[in-house]
Amino acid sequence: MSFTGDILLAASVEKLMLKNGYGYPYAKARNYLQLSDITAANLETPVTLRGTPAPNKQYVYKASPDALPALIDSGVDLVNLANNHTLDQGEVGLLDTIGYLKKVKLPNVGAGRNDAEAFKPVIKEANGIRIAYLGLTRVVPVGSWKAGPNHPGLAESYYPTRAVAAIKKAKAEADVVVVMVHWGTELADLPNADQKRLGHAYIDAGADLVVGSHPHVLQGFESYKGKWIAYSLGNFVFSGMPDKRTADTGVLDAACGAGGACSLAFHPMRAVQSQPAPLEGEEAAALLKRLAGISVHATIDANGLIHAKE
Repeated sequence: MSFTGDILLAASVEKLMLKNGYGYPYAKARNYLQLSDITAANLETPVTLRGTPAPNKQYVYKASPDALPALIDSGVDLVNLANNHTLDQGEVGLLDTIGYLKKVKLPNVGAGRNDAEAFKPVIKEANGIRIAYLGLTRVVPVGSWKAGPNHPGLAESYYPTRAVAAIKKAKAEADVVVVMVHWGTELADLPNADQKRLGHAYIDAGADLVVGSHPHVLQGFESYKGKWIAYSLGNFVFSGMPDKRTADTGVLDAACGAGGACSLAFHPMRAVQSQPAPLEGEEAAALLKRLAGISVHATIDANGLIHAKE
């Protein structure tokens, strides 16, 4: 399996795609996205031609459904919608997003027409192994964005209760359980206490791999009870930001067996004009060294392989 951080298909990224083609953002990373059996990403924008912009938000996004075929062609097989931009265009925008993704047959997790749908996993199968993907967010701009029994929204996880129940249920249906979660503090190198508390709770409930996003920068990895937490994969395809660390990105590979044990490898990249490209030599080594330095009970070797350590 492979994973990327935040993918934005709106704002300045959309302008670049309209100028250079919808496949432009993935041109230099495509091989890394296509080699795995399943590649999953965090989709940081609603896909709609309608909607009412969310009030009192600094950044409000809207992407065209025309951008979706290139996303699929790049190698992305599944997207997480549980984040703080999916309802930027209201419930209409969310429902349109789900509809457009269904139309192009791109599975999604973390949001739905009600809470049962939002917390429901997508189960994929590869080489006889069943993998359950769940999407969660601890970043919800307003309470009405949370999915309820009778209204659309996101699978929120300010407290782990509902997430734990969903993970336990998924574990009974699949060999491997992956939790993709939006959480943390923007531009922070280290995970905060909530990330650690929730990440541990997810694994205690049966998750085999937890992959985070939202901080816009790479955070480290943690080996916990023989399982893995990637606290933040940062931006992958995103608008340029003043902090240079937000351009550092990469693709995380996880080779998992039927028992749930996973081996991780990270391919370091840097995005220029919203286009991530592999790093080599000293630049790659420096990024991997920085990640190793902020990881917990884990280290990263020169080849990007992530190892558990006491």
